[in-house]
Amino acid sequence: MIDLAPHLPDSLQVNQAQRLFHGRGHCYPGLESLTLDLYPPVLLLTSFTTPEQSQLTLWLQQVTDWWKQVSGDQPLHLVWQDRGCSPAQTTQIAGEIPEPHWILEGEQQYLVNLMRGQNHGLFLDMAAGRRWVRDHAKGKRVLNLFAYTCGFSVAACAGEAQSVVNLDMSGGALKTGKRNHAKNELGQGVRYLAHDLFKTFGKLKKLGPYDLVVVDPPSFQHGSFIATKDYCRVLRRLPELLAPGGEALLCLNAPELSRDFLKGQVAEFAPALTLIEQLANPASFPESDPDKGLKVFRYRLD
Repeated sequence: MIDLAPHLPDSLQVNQAQRLFHGRGHCYPGLESLTLDLYPPVLLLTSFTTPEQSQLTLWLQQVTDWWKQVSGDQPLHLVWQDRGCSPAQTTQIAGEIPEPHWILEGEQQYLVNLMRGQNHGLFLDMAAGRRWVRDHAKGKRVLNLFAYTCGFSVAACAGEAQSVVNLDMSGGALKTGKRNHAKNELGQGVRYLAHDLFKTFGKLKKLGPYDLVVVDPPSFQHGSFIATKDYCRVLRRLPELLAPGGEALLCLNAPELSRDFLKGQVAEFAPALTLIEQLANPASFPESDPDKGLKVFRYRLD
């Protein structure tokens, strides 16, 4: 039996969405498959392999006991998701789940759904990226590619961007994105395009140029994007979308692809872009091998 309790934080902000334990970074032997997230007021315990029932029972009890100690007597709302089976199985263990379920990250609110599927509406590992966009978006024309539920767009609007264009193939995800903007009263100057990126470059160019382009694609999604063959297709067209001196935030969340992979793709297919920095991931996502974690690079068009 492997204990989770010693690795849980001693304190937390109970109103903020955050990762509480990140075993996926291979920093905690025996707990590599486990994560614990807080989507206030709900805790989400996730395993990427199916544990023995006795081990699961121990983890659930440890999370319950820990919550009593750190939450200030707030009630326990706990969901368990087993991703070791296909499809993933999600179980409500304790408490209630708000409907609709709005969470807070910083000062912005986002709509999530913990009981449906594996993508809940906001990727917590990208919190630092959203914060960077919010802090650098003032007065800028922003293009948000692979927008999903428009977290980057909400952040840009909160940072007083001049305009934002969101593009994603999923009309349902963009519909949630519109709700996110409305909830935060940030809908001015925002467009939503439910299009295939590779068939829409012409329209995007007409709507541009852009001072900031965010590229945050899925690493592997049949019919949409496969990083090893499709990232270069985006990079080839990126310079013509950017204004002179414009910047691009290039993201990659594929453990099998290194930082050098993305840097090499840029050097080959968009040599006009200059690397400025790699953004640090949130401290709650420790990685024994940085190449396997989320990669976020900031580039500028010279």
